[in-house]
Amino acid sequence: MQFTQLILIFMICFFSSAFADENKEENICEEKEEQSETKHEIIINGNPISYKAIAGNFLLKDEKCKSKASVFYITYIKEGTENQQNRPITFCFNGGPGSSAVWLHLGVLGPKRVFLNDNGDAIPPFHLIDNDYSILDDTDLVFIDPVSTGFSRAIPQEDAKKFHGVEEDVKSVAEFIRLYLTRYQRWESPKFIIGESYGTTRAAGLAGHLHDEQFIYVNGLVLISTVLNFQSIDFNAGNDLSYLLFLPSYTATAWYHKKLSPDLQANFHDTMQAARQFVINDYSLALFKGDLLKDQERSRIVNQLTRFTGLSSEYIERSNLRIDMFRFAKELLRDQRKTVGRFDSRFKGIDADAVGEHFEYDPSADAIFGAFTATMNQYIRTDLKWNKEGTYKILTNVQPWDYASSNKYLNVADTLRSVMTKNPYLRVFVGNGYYDLATPFFATEYTFNHLGLDPSISHHVTMRHYEAGHMMYIHHPSLIKLKADLASFYRETLKSQQQEGREGEAVKR
Repeated sequence: MQFTQLILIFMICFFSSAFADENKEENICEEKEEQSETKHEIIINGNPISYKAIAGNFLLKDEKCKSKASVFYITYIKEGTENQQNRPITFCFNGGPGSSAVWLHLGVLGPKRVFLNDNGDAIPPFHLIDNDYSILDDTDLVFIDPVSTGFSRAIPQEDAKKFHGVEEDVKSVAEFIRLYLTRYQRWESPKFIIGESYGTTRAAGLAGHLHDEQFIYVNGLVLISTVLNFQSIDFNAGNDLSYLLFLPSYTATAWYHKKLSPDLQANFHDTMQAARQFVINDYSLALFKGDLLKDQERSRIVNQLTRFTGLSSEYIERSNLRIDMFRFAKELLRDQRKTVGRFDSRFKGIDADAVGEHFEYDPSADAIFGAFTATMNQYIRTDLKWNKEGTYKILTNVQPWDYASSNKYLNVADTLRSVMTKNPYLRVFVGNGYYDLATPFFATEYTFNHLGLDPSISHHVTMRHYEAGHMMYIHHPSLIKLKADLASFYRETLKSQQQEGREGEAVKR
């Protein structure tokens, strides 16, 4: 299969035309390790927490001890912990591939977050505020910038392509984690991994690699805006799956912009369930039949698609019952000369004209990119005292990315099933945004419904939904809910594992 279109459509974590050419970047990667440690305090849930922040880099080396990459990280460690080995450590990253960890870092998890209004708009002047929704009260944190993102670079620079692939990426991040556990003496700490977007692909592959190759067992995985099976998001000819799995997200978007009939506008969650059932019982069968679909049945499906998308029956007919995401984003509000966002379809954009199939830009991306870029660069150099003049790459063009899948779609779902089976203590949390048109929630539900977990461990997956988009945490009510859900997940995971451990000891006795 051709991956060019897949990558164009996927672009999970924030690709933009402003990407730098990695071959023209300044050489900031000296072959030495450095650290900058600072002390801070924050109040979370009314409780003051003293912590140290460390910005630094590790050198990854080959078998001959020759440096091959410098990986930049920022870690937050709670002070005053009696037994640090009992305190969880969480490794965090975003996706892309080609994104730094800035979004999870300054959006939801870290002790500082970008100031946004309740809807998620960044209001100038951009600045950070204390993040009283941080999970630093439950776990120490490590934010990792994969090679070619942030300040992380290959050594020498021209070898960057050696890290730009599914397997190569997993191996380098796994090596970083091994080094971190060793340097900071955290081998016995409960270990969690949080990935967003392509970062969920990395997280699943990483959990499997750590288990099988280094015998590092992960206690918990947190997957935010998930894609494990790339077939579920690719609009290539011959692949009907993506058209089915995006449909409920189209319905959610149409509901938000009040483009549905009054009965469907009445109750959001009832409408979401109705859209799911339409896909499962009718739409999937119609697309499976292809040209065997009879005229009367086709008309019924067209009417239902009109009902659940807010698009005209003529447009759906011309699209042969198949609406890709870019077309939907351009068409839904065409009568208003507006488009909807890809990362978050609550946001509206304005194109130069109301013709054509694809929008000119993603308004949900442009709404926040500048704020995260400005605040991250200021924060690193002031609060964290990392006084380097090199470019901190929020986003990097790492194409071509080696998907290592030959003529089939990349699918790490079975890797996740395998490691969950081998490590029955592992728990997984999955967070979805209803208005996410990059990694749609129903595609994630489909993937987990086809994971094939044994019934004895199927309850080890916790799935939650939020009334926001890909970065659901920019929406303040969703940020509050996500914090509560993550706190509950961490505490219940550790409690259940301790209970199972005690039961195991009792059996042995």
